[in-house]
Amino acid sequence: MENLGYYNGKFGPLDEMTVPFNDRVHFFGDGVYDATPAHNYKIYALDEHIDRFFNSAAMLEIKLPCTKQELADLLCDLVKKLDSPDQFVYWQATRGTAIRNHVYDENMVANLWVSLKPQSIKDMYTPISAITAPDTRFYHCNIKTLNLLPSVMYSQQAQRAGVYETILYREGGRVTECAHSNVHIINSKGVLQTAPLDNLILPGIARRHILDAAVTLGYEIDETPFSLDELMDAREVIITSASAFCMVCNNIDGKPVGGKAPEMIARLQEYLMNDFVEKTK
Repeated sequence: MENLGYYNGKFGPLDEMTVPFNDRVHFFGDGVYDATPAHNYKIYALDEHIDRFFNSAAMLEIKLPCTKQELADLLCDLVKKLDSPDQFVYWQATRGTAIRNHVYDENMVANLWVSLKPQSIKDMYTPISAITAPDTRFYHCNIKTLNLLPSVMYSQQAQRAGVYETILYREGGRVTECAHSNVHIINSKGVLQTAPLDNLILPGIARRHILDAAVTLGYEIDETPFSLDELMDAREVIITSASAFCMVCNNIDGKPVGGKAPEMIARLQEYLMNDFVEKTK
């Protein structure tokens, strides 16, 4: 099978799947999601992504229809049904199905969706460009919800500008994250610095991995806010996501940035790629 969709026990090719009209996702984007790559039919960092998924659901009081282990078993079974061993594994839970009403039945059980498609991890070794934009999203960015319209708009803005990402900042200049990635810097002291885990950023799994890699390799880390000025003056600017473990950004808003700590970048990239290969053998 080339691709696969799953909805509450039914599965088939994505373009043949249907869902109930009254699924609350259609009216409110009422749900949470997570995603990670698979290689050799093995899902990378699955337990970490499932933990975050369950945490997102708990923060929105969404009652999931399965345990963590049942979800893991389902996903591991579904990836084996595709022809390609390299896949993007995406799953979401929507609060439930009911006639449109802002208020919901607190006993409602969530609908479970899964989407699988062929996809390899992104090339880490080719530098990327980005633009910046004010972060006008809401104040629950730490929950991985389906309310992604701002991210859609920021991503479209990046595409129109011919760049990979839009880096976001709040009033006062604090850099938060990107349209669909976390952003980090190697600051003037050679420290890997990233925004703290508050309600303004998503707790990225790749974010955690690069911090762990830095510590293992003997580098200092700093989980405190940094500004637009610090971003532009950084020794390196790094973008991370589930399928892009350590991408270097060398141009922001048409201005060259970074390029001053290539050895540190190379070591981080090597460590993260080795971790991915080892855990998906």
